[in-house]
Amino acid sequence: MVRNETDGTAGMAPRTVVVTGGGTGIGRAVAARFAAAGDDVVIVGRRREVLRSAADELSAEHGRKVTPVICDLADPDDVEAALGRLPERIDVLVNNAGSREAAAGAGPHAVLARWRGDFERNVLTAVLLTESVRDRLTPERGRVITVTSLAALRGGGSYGASKAALHAWNHSLAAQLGPQGVTCNIVAPGTVAGTEFFGARLNDAELTRRAGRTLVGRVGRPSDVAAAVVFLASPDAGFITGEILQCNGGELLGR
Repeated sequence: MVRNETDGTAGMAPRTVVVTGGGTGIGRAVAARFAAAGDDVVIVGRRREVLRSAADELSAEHGRKVTPVICDLADPDDVEAALGRLPERIDVLVNNAGSREAAAGAGPHAVLARWRGDFERNVLTAVLLTESVRDRLTPERGRVITVTSLAALRGGGSYGASKAALHAWNHSLAAQLGPQGVTCNIVAPGTVAGTEFFGARLNDAELTRRAGRTLVGRVGRPSDVAAAVVFLASPDAGFITGEILQCNGGELLGR
């Protein structure tokens, strides 16, 4: 198979790729890029119908079977149960699943619900799965790529704090897996349209305002983030690990 020259994978055999949160938005765009390159893709998520529909559509679009695995990644029992349905060898693991806890209100119970929810949905969804499959990562070419957020670098309350926790975790993971030749990196997007994250809040006026905060005059698209993930998964990125790649159009400059 001749592979896509643009993603640094020309001449490679198909890889086995696992993408969490692969049913919509950024995760689906990431899965589509790998499937289009001829890789064997597994998408993982909680919502059965959404995930199965995405897998069917991606398989039809790219002529490559995309396999859905239903799992609540914040639940250790669910993760354990899913291990038998996940590949025995994983070349690329993309930790994309996450959400923002909607709990509002004042008082310690509301604060606890908000912070615990964000930690479970953004930190545990990445950590539980990665720790469970780390021995399946292919030596010398394995890749772990975790999608976080500009909020991890700028603020954002409990949501930003949960994403920042992934940055600290990734540093440790990169040190642990580096001797096996496995790289571990972060992609931190800014505002990305075409996802479920903002809902109705991202109207035309808000899109214009957020586009004005970038240096390129537009907000991101899922395909922008997918391109960054595919690069970090490529052989060309084999000497990059423990890094945070900002993907925000210059909304926040690197530091």
